[in-house]
Amino acid sequence: MTTHAPYSQGKYQVRFDQGDAGLARIAGGADIVVWVDALEEASGSDQVAPPVFAVPEGAAVVAASLTDASVVARWILAEQERLGRRAYLAIVAARDGGGFPVPDLLAAGALIDALIDLGIDDTSPEAAFVSSGFAGLKRAVRHLTSASAQGRQAAVDGATAERLNELATLGSITEVGDVRVLRAGV
Repeated sequence: MTTHAPYSQGKYQVRFDQGDAGLARIAGGADIVVWVDALEEASGSDQVAPPVFAVPEGAAVVAASLTDASVVARWILAEQERLGRRAYLAIVAARDGGGFPVPDLLAAGALIDALIDLGIDDTSPEAAFVSSGFAGLKRAVRHLTSASAQGRQAAVDGATAERLNELATLGSITEVGDVRVLRAGV
């Protein structure tokens, strides 16, 4: 029996944590790292900065947000089928300091919820908690995104109310080909 460090969540297929330190805790053995940044594109840029820290060699890295959570889940299922075995996931909310990242947590929860719907449901308690939080607040995602500290900061930085609304529209991206693959897996 393999022993995992408690904070690694290593015995679970779907793991969740926040920020660079969180990635370092849960990335070991991950086949897919999902960098969740709900408001990265709030400024109008369509560039999602890839994580600049170590990711396991050979792991795929994809970006996710509120707009594409369900399509990223479908991409992950297809990647798991390509691997021919259970794929281990490290889902990381981009922000971990300077406030509570409500939009990132909602987006991570939306992704985990979509994975569970697809049958990828061996979740760590941390992942299950984030998924449950999303499920309970699903109808308020747009309001919570714009009203959160993260959303208000995006507005201060120049994001319009319309842009924030677009970024908080669940499922507005529907094509698996539109998944933002930052690094392909082996």
